[in-house]
Amino acid sequence: MSGAFLVLRAIVAREALRFVRQRERFLAALVRPMVWLLVFAAGFRAALGMSIIPPYQTYITYETYIIPGLCGMILLFNGMQSSLSLVYDREMGSMRLLLTSPMPRWWLLVCKLIGSTAISILQVYSFLAVAALFGITMPPLGYVTVLPALLLGGLMLGGLGLALSSFIQQLENFAGVMNFVIFPMFFLSSALYPLWKMAESSQLLHDICALNPFTHAVEMIRFALYAEVNILAIFVTIAAGLAFLALALWGYDPARGMIRRKG
Repeated sequence: MSGAFLVLRAIVAREALRFVRQRERFLAALVRPMVWLLVFAAGFRAALGMSIIPPYQTYITYETYIIPGLCGMILLFNGMQSSLSLVYDREMGSMRLLLTSPMPRWWLLVCKLIGSTAISILQVYSFLAVAALFGITMPPLGYVTVLPALLLGGLMLGGLGLALSSFIQQLENFAGVMNFVIFPMFFLSSALYPLWKMAESSQLLHDICALNPFTHAVEMIRFALYAEVNILAIFVTIAAGLAFLALALWGYDPARGMIRRKG
């Protein structure tokens, strides 16, 4: 047990040190959602004319509505950024060295996942603090109750990035693959507009959004920020996270996955 904890601490510390040295990564994680919050929200509010009531039984502005979606955006982009670092580590050889350690392979990958998720949660709370400075706040209790939701959502999206990193052969292919993952997952979700509003436009798009695991991660965060629980969203997020982690473990299996293909 002490050896497993030592590995966890070392990997998380390495992820934190890498994040501290990449200050532009932290700034991008704040600037990107703030642009959506302060600039695009005005246009979306005017276009949609939204005074959203269900399921919170209270009036919320459009800026308040998209706060959970932008928290999900941070988790999504950081999960993909972590997968980029894994591809880089694999090309440089450090990932292969890590996987040859005596610790079980699944534990090493879980430690990487925990490290990236911890960084994501810190970024989300930094974003919420900056949003509060602009007068966009959530219920005080919500800042506490959202933590488990951020943890589950971060693990799910980090697992997706981990799975993708096991199948991306070269660093040059990363940008193309990410464009087919990040933007569809974000825009085909309830991050920017509720599903009932989507159904008014297209039932097909509504069904696609409803099947998107990112939608359920966002809804889980949205309910948690109001100190409420969405059982379906939690179940789907956990199931998707386990599926992505299983796919990552398969991809990093030397008998079947990435290492065998690389020779």
